[in-house]
Order: sequence, then C-alpha cells, then structure tokens
Amino acid sequence: MSLKVLQIVPSLSLVYGGPSQMVRGLSAALAQQQAIAQVTVITTDANGDIDEDPLDVPLAQPIEQAGYEVIYFRCAPFRRYKFSTELLRWLWANAHRYDIAHIHALFSPVSTAAATLCRWRHLPYIMRPLGTLDPADLQKKRTLKKLYAHLLEKPNLAGAAALHFTSSQEAKVSERFGTTTSEMVLPLGVSLPSLPERTVAQSRIREQFSIPKERPIILFMSRIDPKKGFDLLVPALEKIHQNNHPFHLLLCGSNPQDREYETSIKQQIESSSWSCCVTFSGFVSGELKINILSAADLFVLPSYYENFGIAVAEAMAAGIPVVISTGVDIWPKVAECEAGWIVPTEVEPLVDSLTEALSDEGERKRRGQNAQRCAKANYGWDAIAQTLTLKYQSLV
Repeated sequence: MSLKVLQIVPSLSLVYGGPSQMVRGLSAALAQQQAIAQVTVITTDANGDIDEDPLDVPLAQPIEQAGYEVIYFRCAPFRRYKFSTELLRWLWANAHRYDIAHIHALFSPVSTAAATLCRWRHLPYIMRPLGTLDPADLQKKRTLKKLYAHLLEKPNLAGAAALHFTSSQEAKVSERFGTTTSEMVLPLGVSLPSLPERTVAQSRIREQFSIPKERPIILFMSRIDPKKGFDLLVPALEKIHQNNHPFHLLLCGSNPQDREYETSIKQQIESSSWSCCVTFSGFVSGELKINILSAADLFVLPSYYENFGIAVAEAMAAGIPVVISTGVDIWPKVAECEAGWIVPTEVEPLVDSLTEALSDEGERKRRGQNAQRCAKANYGWDAIAQTLTLKYQSLV
C-alpha cells in the first residue's frame, strides 16, 4: 500500500529551531521510502513573530524539495501565533487526497484547528506535542492553557490515531487530560553535511570571532529562552572564570518570540566579569553553522525541560561531547554511551562538570567520539523513517 502523507507544522523557518528542522529532515527521509507515494508539507510563511519579514517564498503552490513538496500559506491573521485561514481552507478541501496526517505542535492555533479539521474530514492524524504536555511547560500561562486544553486540545488528543513522543521520558511525564490515545516513542534524527577538517574549522572560527587559541570553545546553540537554564549557565561560567579556567562561550541563538528576554541575557553577560570570554553570533545556519559544529570543544545545554534536544543530537553527530541537564530528555542515552556529562538543574554541579570537561582534553575527545557513534546508531533519519512508515501503515 503506497501512502500519501501530509505533514502539518506552523512554520518551517529555521529561526524557530528544532521543530522546523525536524520536519524537513523527516519529510526528506520519508520520501525515500518505497511505501510512501507522496509527502506534502503545509505550513505558513512565518519567520519570527515580531520584527522579521515573512519568508520570501511562493504562496499557495507546491514547491519541490528533496523528494517532497511544501506549500506555504500567508500567515494571517494573528501573525504572532503563526495562524493561517488560507492553510485551513486548503486542508478542508484537500484532506480526502491523503491517507494520514502528522501534526507537529499543540497549543498553536493553526495546528489545533488543523487537527480539528482532520477529525471532521475523517483523516487519521498523529499529534507530536513538542514537549508542550510537560507539566513544567503547562505551568506557563496556566489558566489559559487549562481552558484551551479542555475546550480544544483534549478532543484533538482523544481523536488522534496516535501521539508521537520523541523520548521515553517525554511520554512518561506528559499530561493527557484524561485521554487514552495510543502512543509511539520515536526519536528525532539528524542529518549533517560533511564536516570540514577540525583544525581548519577551528582556525576559521577563532579568526572570525577573535577567540584566543588557549581558550576551549564552549558552544550553546539553541533558542535564548528561560527554559534553557540561563539562570544556571551564566553564574556557572562566572565561577569558572573566577577560578581562572580558560574558556570562550560561543552563544549561537536568538528568540524571535521574545526579544526582550534575549536582550536581557545579552546585557547580563556583557556586564559580567567574563564578558571578554563570549561571542554572540545570533542565529546561524549553512556553512557557518557547520564550521562552528566542527570547531567547538564542548556543547552545553542545562535546560529545565526539553522533550528531545535536537541541538544536542546534532552536536553529538558532529563529535562534540555534551554537558546537559537531566531536564533534556535524551540524557539517559547520553549517559549510557558516555557521550558527555549529565547534571541536575543546579549551578554547582554544572560548574563541576564544565570544569572537569574543560580541564581534560583527552576525556573530551573520548566522549566526543562516543557521542558521534551514539548519534549515528540512534538518530539516523533512514532508520527512523522506516519505523515511522510501518507505523503509518498500521494506523491507516
């Protein structure tokens, strides 16, 4: 049975990080499966919620990508919430052409409405929560989310063919609002182009960002958001600097939904004693991103909650040892593979692990090699797409 698969995501812009990147990689991998006849992604042209222009793409027409097609729709009204009435009209008219839909996001108006339409049009659909069912995430705007969940998302969860969690930990902690929908645990994949030779990449990055050779490069590559643990990372690096351990933080990220918080973190670091040991690059992609991944000595992400951590898997695939918190749900696999250091969400353990990692180049190399092997074995898109295709077939 050849399937026609519809992927629905609020935006494909890479400024939103992992969710958009994941849909691109997944769609390309699914398109290579013999049992998949067609993969279509429908999304909006959202490209940052406040101060960015929309994506410069043709609208309401299929655009061929790596074996799949994308149809972008104008993000209007409610640009901040990545909503599109045109997308929903298209879905209502075309749902019958597909065998199954995979919806990426909850508590996003366009994905909520899309799930409702799929249910009304009798199109089987899978929902991927993206960590939004984590109790910690549900605490944000608690009253509004409680009302939203019971009026809108609970019927969508109950009507879904399955819920897609990206780690066992995410599945374990996620709120279901009394529904009993079946679940599947399937990790996200990573697909990196060939990395440049490490010494060449390091030379480029150190020259570009004026990083002294004696300072190991610590990489933070994720959204600048409170849940990422900046209240842990900033004081931890302050203490490491006071203890005279050399390092340079390369902070690659932004927050297109909360520029005020992004600015506050920059100001806090710039007024610190270690301001000379940090570079703010903003959002990075393409060749620059690849060179940074090849050049970094250590990756850090002390998040309070992270349903998977695609940036962590990407760093591992590049051979970078990672220092992550137990809030990043793939930490058990990282620990099992000895691919980095695992810490609770506390400052002192983060200081200790970063200090240990910075002090031992040989151990960084060993854990980095373990990280790369672990990523190749567990987060390859081909194997993930094969498993998901079988799941699609069973649900249809």
